[in-house]
Amino acid sequence: MNFYIVIPAHNEADSILLTLESLANQTLLPKKVVVVNDNSTDETQNIVSNFRKNHTWVSLISVKSSNKHLPGSKIINAFYKGYEDLDCDYDVICKFDADLIFPENYLERLAFHYNNNPKLGMVAGFCYIEKNDQWVLENLTRKDHIRGALKAYRKACFQDIGKLKTSMGWDTIDELLAKYHNWDIQTDESLHVKHLKPTGISYNKAAKHLQGEAMYKMRYGFTITLISALKLAYKKKSFSLFKDYIAGFFKAKRNRTDYLVSEEEGKFIRRLRWKGMLNKLH
Repeated sequence: MNFYIVIPAHNEADSILLTLESLANQTLLPKKVVVVNDNSTDETQNIVSNFRKNHTWVSLISVKSSNKHLPGSKIINAFYKGYEDLDCDYDVICKFDADLIFPENYLERLAFHYNNNPKLGMVAGFCYIEKNDQWVLENLTRKDHIRGALKAYRKACFQDIGKLKTSMGWDTIDELLAKYHNWDIQTDESLHVKHLKPTGISYNKAAKHLQGEAMYKMRYGFTITLISALKLAYKKKSFSLFKDYIAGFFKAKRNRTDYLVSEEEGKFIRRLRWKGMLNKLH
């Protein structure tokens, strides 16, 4: 299978080389990798430029955005800059973070899953972070959810979901819309990916408001947003996060912010969310 990979990178000089080396060591090499140097002020660009000298399947694009570490639109806009530089001769398109170390069989294993299930739209491993000199699961979400750092889409699924949304919550909407279009989603617990920078470590209050805004834009409605915000805040052990999520939801509602999904898709998403929550009670 032809794997095309886009890696948005903002000031990743301390990790990007490790990510690229882990991709170069794959038992199934990616066909193309585009690193999008997004307004970096460190050595990110020079590191990637030097790496490219011996790896012709790697390319580099530089773009200017902001210096803020905001989730959502910034990273997806950078992704699209890389995606637009690629041709359409891919079987799987990936959006990977620039602070990951992949096991050497990672892409081969994804290809195995795709080849064995023609209805498989998305598949990935799990992120592990270092704690007390040990690599432990970065346990932020359900085990059937694919983290935003590790996205890999079969081409037809990627097209069915309308590609990626330039918004906070893009890495949840993609899975919900994949299910809406009858695609399967799979996680492989045997694939341990080292995540060098824990998620959200540099996010500020504005970024956390965006999480609540995303719940509004996905048409969750207040009750599901309330339950989701409580769960997320509990996982992070921070009541202030809960307040930020709810504030973001009501700010979006007051401003009549545009939805990211249609009314029909919203009904499907709410049914799916309620089904998932009720199943956990049984």
